[in-house]
Amino acid sequence: MARRPILRARGHWVRVDPDEAATLADLVGGQRSAEPAEVLAAALTGERPVEGLGSVEVVADVGFGGVLADDMGLGKTLQTIALLADRPGDRPHLVVCPVSVVGNWERELARFAPDLEVVRHHGPERPTEVGGFPPGAVVVTSYGLLRLDARLLTEVDWDVVVLDEAQQVKNHLTQAAKAARRLTATVRLALTGTPVENRLAELWSILDLTTPGLLGPFTRFRREYAAPIERWQDPDATRRLRLLTGPFVLRRTKADPTIAPDLPDKTELTVTCALTREQATLYQAAVDEVFASELGEGIERRGRILKLLTELKQICNHPAQYLGERGPLPGRSGKLARTLELLTEVVETGEGALSFTQYRRMGELLAGYLAATLEVPDVPFLHGGVARSGREAMVEAFQHDDAASPLLLVSLKAGGTGLNLTRATHVLHFDRWWNPAVEDQATDRAYRIGQHRAVLVHKLVTAGTLEERIARMIDDKRALADAVLGEGEAWLTELDDDALRELVALRPGGADDLDPLTTDVEVPA
Repeated sequence: MARRPILRARGHWVRVDPDEAATLADLVGGQRSAEPAEVLAAALTGERPVEGLGSVEVVADVGFGGVLADDMGLGKTLQTIALLADRPGDRPHLVVCPVSVVGNWERELARFAPDLEVVRHHGPERPTEVGGFPPGAVVVTSYGLLRLDARLLTEVDWDVVVLDEAQQVKNHLTQAAKAARRLTATVRLALTGTPVENRLAELWSILDLTTPGLLGPFTRFRREYAAPIERWQDPDATRRLRLLTGPFVLRRTKADPTIAPDLPDKTELTVTCALTREQATLYQAAVDEVFASELGEGIERRGRILKLLTELKQICNHPAQYLGERGPLPGRSGKLARTLELLTEVVETGEGALSFTQYRRMGELLAGYLAATLEVPDVPFLHGGVARSGREAMVEAFQHDDAASPLLLVSLKAGGTGLNLTRATHVLHFDRWWNPAVEDQATDRAYRIGQHRAVLVHKLVTAGTLEERIARMIDDKRALADAVLGEGEAWLTELDDDALRELVALRPGGADDLDPLTTDVEVPA
């Protein structure tokens, strides 16, 4: 090597320290293993200390993934499409989503990135060989097919893998999560407005998919982070976890002052409804029957409590749902009477409304009754039993067909995610899921980017019942609700007899005699 201090390199004269040059020459071609933490630090800071040289520049081509955790309705799909459109196009991309939003992804891709080829991996005509996924194409499939076609999908060398509504893989032990881990990709991106619905183990599962190893083994994560934070609200563990995950969890909320101007107002109202005498009688009888004998222990006890809770919620909805009847419906339910009042005003003012229920039977009763009583076109009911093409037709008609019904009934699980239903300016929760995150996801079908009018949310609760007391708990402890109430009714099975009795007891003043607001209407089968 020349010992001259000035050399011409790549068209420029540079000064070189002969001693440093000798050190560099010794390092050329050498390799040294590094701990994952060292690699991560170098990639994030863009530099790494080298003995004898100090800090040197690091150019990382690691292929980090991440979580896009914006609130529902803030454009996660559009941001992802922009990423896909900007990729080199030398390999295919994969989007995994709930079956209910496969069509939505196809429409959004066609609208915002028409030059991208889209391959639907869904239905009997889906590709069966790797050659069916050409370079640069965006392949859209469902979580069900990710499990069923795991052998084919794991053979493909994907560029970007997108896991939409990633709470679907929040349990790392499920088949879908295991199949997602086996996918080969340069970048893995998870989309979810609720990265933690219930407990921190869900955050570990999602980040272990997008950035494997970041949070270490699950047992260590649970010991060092989950237990201290969830049990003791340890501020040091919380700070360390936030610092570690911050670069990989990108989150904006609708409360962000930079976003608020793009969204209209949202008003949430708890609408208290009185029970009819029939509802109160059925409610008290169901409670008395359970406590007339011992609840038992273990699985038997949990099963009996869940059965009671389900019965009480159905009675609060409508006696016909609880009794398995087709009708008559008017005059028997305070919720139904209030719903009719609210939706009558919506129809008369020419607005649109979504109504959510967690029960398919109740949705079917409501659909027939509302269509006949309000004299509107058939009120569609989007639930898990509706075929994909039917779901897409319902959404398209509600959003864009002025002649279609201004009302859309939606099953909370089938329609609580991934749909754009901004025609609605009213959202009615006929029965509560007792999980604020799930309820907010449903509301955000209407309250999202693209909504230009104020949204009014009505949450129906029956007075004097367990619904009212649980609603109060959710409102009082909303910050803790994700951790405490995230399992729906399951957490209630751990209550002792006295606490359970206090929860479900019917309070005085909960019942009232309601005059039928309409004449009896025959509900279609």
